[in-house]
Amino acid sequence: MAEQENIMVGLDIGTTKICAIVASIDEQERIHILGVGKSPSDGLNRGVVVNIDKTVNAIKDAIAQAELASGIQVNSVNVGIAGDHIRSMRSKGVITINNRDNEITAKDVERLLEDCQRIMLPTDQQILHVIPQEFVVDGQDGISDPVGMSGMRMEAEVHIITGLVSAAKNIYRCVERAGYQVADIILEPLASSYSVLDEEEKEAGVVLVDIGGGTTDVAIFQDNTIRHTAVIAIAGQKVTDDIRLGLSVLDDQAETLKRKHGESYVDMIEEDEVITVPGIAGRPPKEITKSILAKIVQARMEEVLEIVGIEIKRSSYGDSLSAGVVITGGGSLIKNVCPLANEILGLDAKIGIPLGITGGLKEEVNSPIYATGVGLVMHALRTGTTNTQTMLPASSKGTNVEQVMQKITERMKSWFKEL
Repeated sequence: MAEQENIMVGLDIGTTKICAIVASIDEQERIHILGVGKSPSDGLNRGVVVNIDKTVNAIKDAIAQAELASGIQVNSVNVGIAGDHIRSMRSKGVITINNRDNEITAKDVERLLEDCQRIMLPTDQQILHVIPQEFVVDGQDGISDPVGMSGMRMEAEVHIITGLVSAAKNIYRCVERAGYQVADIILEPLASSYSVLDEEEKEAGVVLVDIGGGTTDVAIFQDNTIRHTAVIAIAGQKVTDDIRLGLSVLDDQAETLKRKHGESYVDMIEEDEVITVPGIAGRPPKEITKSILAKIVQARMEEVLEIVGIEIKRSSYGDSLSAGVVITGGGSLIKNVCPLANEILGLDAKIGIPLGITGGLKEEVNSPIYATGVGLVMHALRTGTTNTQTMLPASSKGTNVEQVMQKITERMKSWFKEL
């Protein structure tokens, strides 16, 4: 059995499902999936907790399944956060170096990054992540780790992600009431990016689109760092609702129709077969053509992708996305979503599944629905199971900057605990 200090746990608290993944890391930093648990979730709405008790029970169930499969007792988890309350912005800061020899120290970097956080926020919002884009020393840009360099003036540009205080606090409360500690809280599209994007894609420029049950998460990468994030309050559950209302069927029937027969692109249907749906309470069965179902699905998927397109334009990186778009999450399993994305976004699209898993229950998580859960585990690998840390560009991994960011993020976590 793996040593407890080498165990990482990801907890994906979604609108339609809660997923727990227990993994270990060996001496070569290879990840092995030890246990997976999944429980239906109906205590959230669009990524935000609306029923504490239902969410707590689903968390307990998912983690219990993962514990049983892995033989590991879970103590703390790395948990994701999403919801349309998430906001992102760019910020800049500048300081002068006052050391006698003008050598930049880790304390100078910490002072600069704290200066970047001096922004006006509504009282109900709090910073979740501070992601350095680059440092500039005496006009020299493109610096990932300025510690040890000489200079008189240092600047930084960062990507700041904020969220509702109450939303983050309720996630903490649910996990703690379930009997576990929160090791870290991570924005879900950032977590998913760890598992489905490789370094070449992040360098070339790529859009990650994670279509979940309650929200669609967007993250844009370029030059190995995050450039733009957004959370859209339209996702797979809306597709199910449209099918239920449009075809006058039960909710579970609508979900089954979406999963088994749903198509995102009417023009690509090869055979317009007839689908029989059992009648309600003894009534005659319904007969629905695949093309009618596809028209309902396509309308909503088009809306999602059109909003993604708006976010791409808003980011100003639309012309720098050589790696196209990677679509993941449960919504990516709806057939022909990639051709639809190609047409609407004008970018090459592919489905993203978790990468970099070496052993254990590798095949069990080989699906887009586990992108966030596996990504949370990979985030824990980078930062340590019991330590919170802000995501950094790949080029600054293990640097003095990363250590400074850990201190800053620990203070953020302490702030939530004090509420």
